[in-house]
Formats: sequence, structure tokens, C-alpha cells
Amino acid sequence: QVQLVESGGGLVQAGGSLRLSCANSGFSINTMGWHRQAPGKQRELVSFIIGGGNTNYTDSVKGRFTISRDYAKNTIYLQMNSLKPEDTAVYYCWGRSVTGRNYWGQGTQVTVSS
Repeated sequence: QVQLVESGGGLVQAGGSLRLSCANSGFSINTMGWHRQAPGKQRELVSFIIGGGNTNYTDSVKGRFTISRDYAKNTIYLQMNSLKPEDTAVYYCWGRSVTGRNYWGQGTQVTVSS
């Protein structure tokens, strides 16, 4: 059974950095990523990784965020640099199995102060 557990959120000033981690306690999932949801807004896909090296980012985070994975630890990461107040949101780890089933973490709050 897949269970995704995020960590690493918190409060940071604008321009600062955070690294989110998502540990998967179940079978390995090839496609994993991060969504976020700000207050009053729809959840949006921030970044995802397929396999070990095929990465994708939404335009607003390109050049600032980096997604990566450690197969040995069955964990993915999101390194967030040059954070902006508009990055404030709850960040959710996500995975999609080959059967199309979606898995979600419980979410971690990221707050960027101006």
C-alpha cells in the first residue's frame, strides 16, 4: 500500500529556500510530483518527475524549483529557491501508478513572508 508523507514545510522570508521531502512507504511509483493549493485557489500542479530524470515544471517556478528523487530511499524532493509570497500554499505530494490511480500526501504548509 502506498503512503506518502511530506515534510520540510515552514515559514521563510521572501528570497529564502526550503526543501520539501515526500517519503513513499509502499511500492515505487514512476510518476510523482508536487501540487499546491493557495487559499481561495484551485490546486495546481507545480512539478513532476517521471522515472529518474524526466522533469516538468509550471512556468511560475521554472528556474527556482528543482524536483529530484532518491530511489534507494523511495523519496522525492522539491528544492525551492528564491521563494516569493505567491508561493505560499499547502504543498501536496502526489503519485500516479501505471494503472492510473492517484495517491496523495496529507500536505505541508509553506508560508513565504514579504
